[in-house]
Amino acid sequence: MPERLISQLAHVELLTPTPEQSLQFLTAVLGLEESHRDGQSVYLRCWGDHFHHSVQLTEASQPGLGHAAWRAEGPDQLARAVAALEAAGLGEGWTEGDVGHGPAYRYRGPGGHLQEIFWEVDRHVAPPDRRSEFPARPQRHSPHGAAPRQLDHVTVTTRDPMGDAAWYRDTLGYRFTEYTLLGEDSDIVVFAMVTTNEKSHDLGLVADFSPIPGRLHHLAFWVDTVEDVLRAADVLMESGVQIEFGPGRHGMGEQTYLYFREPGSIRLEINSGGYRNYQPDWEPVRWVPSQGSNTMYRNLHMPDSMMESMPPVDVLEVPEPALANPWAQDGDKR
Repeated sequence: MPERLISQLAHVELLTPTPEQSLQFLTAVLGLEESHRDGQSVYLRCWGDHFHHSVQLTEASQPGLGHAAWRAEGPDQLARAVAALEAAGLGEGWTEGDVGHGPAYRYRGPGGHLQEIFWEVDRHVAPPDRRSEFPARPQRHSPHGAAPRQLDHVTVTTRDPMGDAAWYRDTLGYRFTEYTLLGEDSDIVVFAMVTTNEKSHDLGLVADFSPIPGRLHHLAFWVDTVEDVLRAADVLMESGVQIEFGPGRHGMGEQTYLYFREPGSIRLEINSGGYRNYQPDWEPVRWVPSQGSNTMYRNLHMPDSMMESMPPVDVLEVPEPALANPWAQDGDKR
């Protein structure tokens, strides 16, 4: 069984063509807190995340993923992860470090997404007036907006979710947990999940047959309870934000979900619940949409807009992928 090399998703850089509006949304509506500014980037954190930041919001011409950052399990595991990446031919080399962390090794996954892995981190230290009475918390819980506790997962697009899931497992020690096919009579995998820890996933892989590598499907945040997901829906609606999908409950992973867009068009998710899996020899579970892979109770039908990823292919003047929505109403009928 592969050695665990990565402990967790540390932060994600989001690119936005509407930096002021995106920042206002992420702070006032989503409820993240600003921790730093540097050049074209603003660094934001969830109240329960222990590191310097959870999100790096960077001004760019198009929305998308700047990079995803992972913390190694330890310094020895960092060295072994770098060796594995270099052997795979996907490494881009070391950086001296960035805001909130020490030296990082940058690489691209097989789907073309820029990522980095590091060990040394700056931990958040709350000012005296924000310190919690609970010593395990990085700061006082004084929620505003949807108030996610912590970063949960990132979902990206790729031409080969099944192959990529195997690559992350074999190269970086992720566990491959679940996948779903396009239909009962199909061998096309449209979604796969891998994880670095006990969650069902902290990296999702969505099928995308466009010629554009490195696209982002969504970034997800965690709240403590299902009631907090419903509260987030209230916050969004009272703020005039259109909910794209949910609230509902996934079959894969069993999380309660809520999807929406920020002003720069990046899709965000608030979720809670889900199982915890500690089995090192877990075998990936196969689903088809009619079993409720996307919607456990099979009574909600995912809108076609959920097949969109960033940057949008129409802006890049290429056709949308020729993959029908596998969770459309007709596809859900048994």
